[in-house]
Amino acid sequence: MYQRLDEPKQPTTLVGKYIKVFLVVALYWFVSILTVFVNKHLLSSDSVKLEAPLFVTWFQCVISALICFIISRISKVYPSVIKFPEGNPLDIDTFRKILPLSVLFTLMVGTNNLCLKYVGVAFYYVGRSLTTVFNVILTYIMLKQKTSFPSVLCCAGIVAGFMLGVDQESLTESFSWRGTIFGVLGSLALAMYSIHTKKALHHVNQEVWLLSYYNNVYSSIIFLPLIILNGELEAIITYPKLFEFWFVLTMLIGGMCGFSIGFVTALQIKITSPLTHNISGTAKACAQTVIATQWYNENKSPLWWTSNFVVLGASAAYTRVKQLEMQRQHNRTTGTMTQKA
Repeated sequence: MYQRLDEPKQPTTLVGKYIKVFLVVALYWFVSILTVFVNKHLLSSDSVKLEAPLFVTWFQCVISALICFIISRISKVYPSVIKFPEGNPLDIDTFRKILPLSVLFTLMVGTNNLCLKYVGVAFYYVGRSLTTVFNVILTYIMLKQKTSFPSVLCCAGIVAGFMLGVDQESLTESFSWRGTIFGVLGSLALAMYSIHTKKALHHVNQEVWLLSYYNNVYSSIIFLPLIILNGELEAIITYPKLFEFWFVLTMLIGGMCGFSIGFVTALQIKITSPLTHNISGTAKACAQTVIATQWYNENKSPLWWTSNFVVLGASAAYTRVKQLEMQRQHNRTTGTMTQKA
């Protein structure tokens, strides 16, 4: 006859959970898309005109490292308010163990920004879409792990979509072979980085944020000789807008976006799941492509759009196939353990 006091809390909690998931996914979309557009503006807009893409990337690494350092200091003073894993990037043993991964991290963020400099935002996702394919290949070569036939079919779909996208993009004025090659190299670097991350996490007690801190600190050092070798030093010194407020502000926004994307990615995975994160990332890429074509007033052919949907669909299918395979493996393992018990 009387309703229990805790009964209304269930639907309220459920609604609150859905709202929380929606807000986190929306935040991920906003930060991720904003990061791409801000970087594109810094790297190749007519208003900036700074021929120093590695310098822009270096600055973002410095800002990310600085933010991590500040958070680590605050966590020591106010441990009840904010927490950050203990670690020292200046430790020689840590430097020796993490440096190989940081080199891959430097190659990854450097080639990604170089790709974005030379290709349009609309083509950016397709240009970097081979990460899954490289991940399968490198997993077989380095770890001797075979991939199922359905997964290989999905990879074939991604390659087909990529090739069709390159063919259709080559018919437009915004196409760049240099940007496309950097996109492929960025995909390869990301795949290698993903494989080596598991080993590096072992050295930092599985602390993702600590690893990110180390990578940004070491990359800030690695980028310095690369900036000189790429001939960017003169462009930086002679750049007339280097200390103008709008340019410094845009650079700071780009740096904070670079840090934030790591945070919101980890947050989305934590609040949802790796599978949901991949699906969200695929849908975000689709939205990003549509926004870019409207923002830059680009007219694309039906075959160009087909290439995007093939890549998106094959990537989503691969994620689903791997999720089902992991679930079956888990069920077999659980069943084996139950039989032994």
